Amino acid sequence: MTTADDLRAVRAGLDQARTVIARAVQHTDEELHALPAPEHRSPEHRALAWAAIDATRTLRAAFLGTHVDAVYDELTAGRTRHLRVTELARVAAEAFPGLVPTAEQLVDERARPQAHKEGREIDQGIFLQHVLRSPHAGPHLLDAMLRPTPRALDLLPEFCRTGKAELTSVHLERTGAVARLTLCREDSLNAEDNQQVDDMETAVDLALLDPAVQVGLVRGGEMTHPRYRGRRVFSAGINLKTLHGGGISLTDFLLRRELGYIHKLVRGVLTDDGSAWRPRSIEKPWIGVVDTFAIGGGCQLLLAFDHVIAAADAYLSLPAAQEGIIPGAANYRLTRAVGLRRSRQIILEGRRIFAREPDAGLLIDEVHDHGDLEAAVERAVERFQGSAVLANRRMLNLAEESPEAFRQYMAEFALQQSLRLYSSDVIEKVGRFSAASSTELLGRHS
Repeated sequence: MTTADDLRAVRAGLDQARTVIARAVQHTDEELHALPAPEHRSPEHRALAWAAIDATRTLRAAFLGTHVDAVYDELTAGRTRHLRVTELARVAAEAFPGLVPTAEQLVDERARPQAHKEGREIDQGIFLQHVLRSPHAGPHLLDAMLRPTPRALDLLPEFCRTGKAELTSVHLERTGAVARLTLCREDSLNAEDNQQVDDMETAVDLALLDPAVQVGLVRGGEMTHPRYRGRRVFSAGINLKTLHGGGISLTDFLLRRELGYIHKLVRGVLTDDGSAWRPRSIEKPWIGVVDTFAIGGGCQLLLAFDHVIAAADAYLSLPAAQEGIIPGAANYRLTRAVGLRRSRQIILEGRRIFAREPDAGLLIDEVHDHGDLEAAVERAVERFQGSAVLANRRMLNLAEESPEAFRQYMAEFALQQSLRLYSSDVIEKVGRFSAASSTELLGRHS
């Protein structure tokens, strides 16, 4: 039970407050360890666990509401270190015991199915919500997430030399001035997981950093699944089986995806090059091609592209209500594209948008029969080359999506999405999807 004295203590000096947090969380962990494992708890046990966890989260929120800027400055050495969300949470666990889960606790959680976890990632969501909400710490974290990844920097010399990078779920090839990113999870319809996010950010970084590239093109590869064998599929959205099994991470997937490579599609990659007056970001236009469908995260991705081409029989959807989670930054971007009423129909009611219907023109720039797609793609990449395109897209993106508004949205997203991950309806839904055969799962994509 959180007392008034505890709340006063965590709002006092930082040293005293961090001690109070550590002591309170240790007591909560002892209470949880005395209970059966989450999957074996009775309703009474679950009520006891929730009460203990809720009290501790109240203290964390009060602590961060007072000290988040001091905490962030300590973790980043006065904002001289650029820590990404996963690394920031890791060092916070070490420097401020009890503030966020430890590495060992996360390893234990990720070895469990989603339904059998304690939900410790919610504590990361509380922490990152406060960091992103802060006008002092939040912009610095966004900048850290826009910097190129170490993996991309390691691969860059070879990619510049050969024009090719073969990643687990993405093939990247430079032809002329075009970087062609092909999503290649052939057996899962390009369903997204932590690996795909890592590969996509690496590929986007390489395309942005390679001086020979002027335009990026993202397209689904040919599938091997019987229902779509030999056909290109853009994306089936989040991998629900992986989510059910506990393999979708808040920081490595849900937040890294939005703050990392998708944000880089909009803002570019941030470097230390340039003088005090030149922009530090490297931006390039992006084109997306949908041959069959773009569901969930695939549809979200289209909202960050400068130009979208689709086959005449393709469709888009954001089945957020069906899956139970928040569709990334789509709630933020979709309204600007299609208006409030259509956004509610798409997100809340699961409306599909077919390429040939009039409303598709708000999300898709060109629609062609399959036989005409290749020529349309090549015409588009030719049009989007040139320095004038870069300057104008920068100004369009700035007018459409201010960094400040995006930061405020992502602050709330960090908490709300962490709560959705552990909500009973999401756990029930993904369990049902996971129990279905792959054929039954694909029925919702047909």
